[in-house]
Amino acid sequence: MSEQASAVPFHRDPLQHLERGFAASGEAFWLPGRQLCVADPAAARAVLINGEGLYEPHSDFFHTRKGFFGPRSLQERIGRSARSLLRAYLAAHADELPETVGRLGPASEWPDAGNHLIYRHLAPVLVAPDSPASLRRTLDEIVERSVLAGARQRRSWLSRQVFRFRALRELARAVESRRHRSAAEPADLLDAVVGSAAAKVPAAELAEVFVSFVFAAAGSVGFALGWSVYLLGTNPRPGIEPAWVVREALRLWPVAWMLARSAAQEHQVAGQAVTPGDQVVACPYLIHRHPGYWDDPAAFRPERWATVDDHQAFLPFGWGPHRCVAAALSLQLVEDVLRLLLDGYRWSITPHDTRPCLGSALAPPRFTLSLAPHGGSANERR
Repeated sequence: MSEQASAVPFHRDPLQHLERGFAASGEAFWLPGRQLCVADPAAARAVLINGEGLYEPHSDFFHTRKGFFGPRSLQERIGRSARSLLRAYLAAHADELPETVGRLGPASEWPDAGNHLIYRHLAPVLVAPDSPASLRRTLDEIVERSVLAGARQRRSWLSRQVFRFRALRELARAVESRRHRSAAEPADLLDAVVGSAAAKVPAAELAEVFVSFVFAAAGSVGFALGWSVYLLGTNPRPGIEPAWVVREALRLWPVAWMLARSAAQEHQVAGQAVTPGDQVVACPYLIHRHPGYWDDPAAFRPERWATVDDHQAFLPFGWGPHRCVAAALSLQLVEDVLRLLLDGYRWSITPHDTRPCLGSALAPPRFTLSLAPHGGSANERR
């Protein structure tokens, strides 16, 4: 990498470092710690699919402290059960969504408000309302202490470790309790995880898999909503289709912005030699802004999606067999919320920053959303 590209240390400004690295070195360049950043869409898809077994088994969703959670057949059973349950829940509770959106009030602070909105709507399908109060409180605490943008930076390392131990212990107890009750159909996503696994799978690992659902629901989906509201609020588009806005938000600011895999064999990636132990990072942030695949890639242009359905340089949920288990359902929920905001309210945002909040997820800057209900038909309003 050139001196200019490395002028901004990765730890100080990761996004600027990535942009300069791409401009100076092209579609594959090295980051600190023997991490090869890949911005070529075809190469990134091949890395994520791992069809030739060049990388250690990995999943961005099914991952625990012990590493890869498997086998793959177990992941598939959990995924099928979770998708079926979520699909049924969202259809049965669609009429509750307007009230949930209405609870935002005349002014709300984002991105936290978006995370809370999605969490409130999905909480009953994460753990059923008749679950023990201690379990429901634990989920609330996980969202507040670990999911919200910047939440981890507000607490010490020791405090985070103590809470993690306590939360996983509570969830492991819940897993064991669910194993001892019989249910024809899962009542919630905790049931879906527990019921899909054999008794020999450790409760602690199933607890961590369930936490992934909490992070995906309250975190990833909430941040996708936050980016959609932020971008549309700063770039008004009267009459725009919500589905286009959501996809364009995920293109510009993919919540999962770095997808790392550990090399298991020596091989080449986009012309770079990789050895065992190296990390190869598929980078949706750069792939989604690649000028060879997108017109005016840095611009917010939701109308580009009017004629695009499945773009090969669009990887907001990963790619291949380890793609997010409920990607389509997540998109639909964010679209539904955005449609309610567009059809039911006059609104504006007041940004408090222009820089995203960077962590394992890419969260939007802080902003205030101001809402005022208005009358008239949806067609008249839009």
